[in-house]
Amino acid sequence: MVSFLLSVTFACGVVIAVAHVINARFIAPVYDVVANLVAFVSAVAASVMLGHWIPAGLSSLAVVCWLGLARRTWRALRSRDAAPAGERVSAH
Repeated sequence: MVSFLLSVTFACGVVIAVAHVINARFIAPVYDVVANLVAFVSAVAASVMLGHWIPAGLSSLAVVCWLGLARRTWRALRSRDAAPAGERVSAH
């Protein structure tokens, strides 16, 4: 039962992360990226320790998505800092 509940929880997290990745205009706030990476890396570690391989796999997919979003956020922040004052790039 625990494995099933973890799978549902992490599957929802994967759906959210994939939706953010598909939405190419979405730039995640830095705190959101950091919090989700910490949460899903912890979830992978806990699931592996418990021997719950499906939740660990789902959490790993979410980590990959959040790493992609971290890259997108980093690039958006860099381009915003590099843009002239009158031509700010929107982070939303």
